[in-house]
Amino acid sequence: MDIIFCGTPEFSVPPLAELIKAGHHIKAVFTQPDKRKGRGQQVQKTPVKIEAEKHSIPVYQPTSLKDKEVIKLLDSFNADLMVVVAYGLIIPQSILDLPKHGCWNIHASLLPRWRGAAPIHRAILAGDEQTGIAIMQMEAGLDTGPVYHMYPTDIRPDDTGQSLHDRLSIIGGEAIVTCVQELVGGSLPEAKSQNNELATYAHKLSKNEADIDWKKPAVELERQIRAFNPWPGSQAEINGEPVKLWTAKVIEKNSEKTIGHISNANKNQLIIQTGEGQLSLKEIQKAGKKRMDISAFMAAKQDWYCE
Repeated sequence: MDIIFCGTPEFSVPPLAELIKAGHHIKAVFTQPDKRKGRGQQVQKTPVKIEAEKHSIPVYQPTSLKDKEVIKLLDSFNADLMVVVAYGLIIPQSILDLPKHGCWNIHASLLPRWRGAAPIHRAILAGDEQTGIAIMQMEAGLDTGPVYHMYPTDIRPDDTGQSLHDRLSIIGGEAIVTCVQELVGGSLPEAKSQNNELATYAHKLSKNEADIDWKKPAVELERQIRAFNPWPGSQAEINGEPVKLWTAKVIEKNSEKTIGHISNANKNQLIIQTGEGQLSLKEIQKAGKKRMDISAFMAAKQDWYCE
């Protein structure tokens, strides 16, 4: 099948790789423009561009898809299908209508729950027990199109934003190949409309959300720490010292200590009283330092020891 692929970050790479592996003809890859990053401000290619170049696939990086020349270019490919995964640019209806079978999106949630930009993190923050991948027909609305298939996966108690991202990316690669094969073989079911009344929205993450508010329940804070691992990392203040928290465990019972204060600390543990329950910190990072387990951190904090 002749396919145009649109994607940008690491999440988009497994779906592209699996489509290539399955023998489909990727006529073109569209990805966001290269950006300057790091201290040296060196130009870095997008992960999707790197993968496409490995297979000598033509790569296009327009800043917008609304340009008439871009639309004309896309039309010239005469594609059967366009597959979109975390591309990052708005795709106008004039382009959605070009391929024979339209445009499909690989979305990282069980739609209509968590439409929008940050479905993986929002699912963890909300305490959802399950999430997944949806293969949907794109339309002008934000993740509102009818869905062909959904592929669920449990959210594990230790899942972070990174681990769930990686697992869903792999599932997305397997899912898109399955759906395309069904399309080719004539066995693809009719896409089902979403129930808009059940829709929730996964708004884009902001760094401010990563700030730890000790007045919140320990259960919510533990989810927050996992959801914002690795980016941007949950920021907290303990005994007046700014730190990032990477791993923590919930202790359901309260201590007699004030919210936000240390309730128990020794060479092997650091426990903070929260708005409801306590949080035992397992992995922590001082400003300008590397991550460390709590024993390494507490080795230099003997003045914090208490019961």
